[in-house]
Amino acid sequence: MTIGPDVLGRLFDAHAAALVLYARQWRDAAEAEDLVQDAFVALARQGRLPDEPAVWLHRVVRNAAVSAHRGDRRRRAREGLVSRSEADAWFASVDDRLDARDASSLLAELDAESREAVTARIWGGLTFDQIAVLQGCSTAAAHRRYKSGLARLQERLERPCPSTTTESTT
Repeated sequence: MTIGPDVLGRLFDAHAAALVLYARQWRDAAEAEDLVQDAFVALARQGRLPDEPAVWLHRVVRNAAVSAHRGDRRRRAREGLVSRSEADAWFASVDDRLDARDASSLLAELDAESREAVTARIWGGLTFDQIAVLQGCSTAAAHRRYKSGLARLQERLERPCPSTTTESTT
């Protein structure tokens, strides 16, 4: 049986909600809906209707959801390794007393525009003109964001550390 729009519509009406719920085991609601839509697009591209369309759709959704979930885990692991090793190498050469994880944490506290400007300039080696194009702003604004981000980092790095020792009163 060929897959016409009417058959596809009936299958969508009959199975889409259940497939979204099924995909939510691995993905959030928006991603689950995207996976279901992709599965129906894949079904529409089939030459003919599978013998068990509901089973076929569930399998396609499951495979895509599990694959995306595994990809996210691998990406996070890679990013964690790279960010730690790059941060360790970068900050070790700047100041051995500075903990790379603390510095990365401080960088994450900056607003998105400043953080992007600082990382693009320092680690990416981009010029302020290139950062301006990247951020869709003027060169002056890119420079201000960079300077502001550096100033906030310096301010946070220079604040006194909380005392971990307590004086005993005798």
